[in-house]
Amino acid sequence: MGTVNHPEELYTFAEDAPTVPAGLHLVAGLTGFADAGSAVAQVTTAVLEGLETELVAEFDPDVLLDWRARRPVITFEHDHIAAVEPPRLRLHLVHDEIGQPFLFLSGYEPDFQWNRFVRAVTDLADELQVVDTTWVQAIPMPVPHTRPISLTVSGTRADLVEQMSVWKPETQAPANVLHLVEHRLSELGAQVTGLVLLVPHYLSDTEFPDAAVAALSGISAATGLIFPSDELREEGREFRTRVDEQVSGNEELQRLVSVLEERHDTYMEGNPIASPLTGVDGQVPTADSIAAELERFLAGRRPDGDAASD
Repeated sequence: MGTVNHPEELYTFAEDAPTVPAGLHLVAGLTGFADAGSAVAQVTTAVLEGLETELVAEFDPDVLLDWRARRPVITFEHDHIAAVEPPRLRLHLVHDEIGQPFLFLSGYEPDFQWNRFVRAVTDLADELQVVDTTWVQAIPMPVPHTRPISLTVSGTRADLVEQMSVWKPETQAPANVLHLVEHRLSELGAQVTGLVLLVPHYLSDTEFPDAAVAALSGISAATGLIFPSDELREEGREFRTRVDEQVSGNEELQRLVSVLEERHDTYMEGNPIASPLTGVDGQVPTADSIAAELERFLAGRRPDGDAASD
């Protein structure tokens, strides 16, 4: 694979790209490394399918993507290939539910060329004169589904950190490429906010609607944008009902959720526990503690409640 010498070579503006007014919010969410509860994927669907969008630019997958790791999806009909759906990484101009325009960067997290990708995104933010950047990620944590989803907030907005960040760890962890974008924007003196959702670890492999609702709510708090969420909220109520039914019929699951609730509530009450994720003994319940029947039920769940058939 050849070397890309300039960040702008990583993307191409759409032929009919709209004029982007200065001073817009840039919202970003990429899938690949971690997307607990499919939060970012659901946010992407809600934005791209539920709002008015126009393509601004698309990044080159032949440079950024490991095709053997993330292969295109084909539709095969009887005796021919009817469609090919390659992974895409795109920047759209979007209008929210009350017509406010913003920029939305979504798609796969790049496998290659991270430093150039970071420069490309920060250069685009500068060229398009965005007012701020807000990005979202969801990670699995041993927290109960019976409590609101918490956030760890990073970036330059001290007011948002104070208002919204429940867990403020001092730790080392593998980075999302948007962490690098945040770090670079901070160095450049730009306004940037990172929203990391703490999703119940035993629901991380499912499509958990509450995670998407929490992500959209966090973005709204940071930007003032209004997103469609009624359908996700209804799906969330149905989802929690199904999970509660499974838990109520299994004493092991009841004990697990009870322990998580106790630790969460103790932390939130300001008692001396270093983290909402551990008890005074420092031990964390693992996903292996969850009964096999709940794992099977949740792993195969579709949004309509049917089991997966593929």
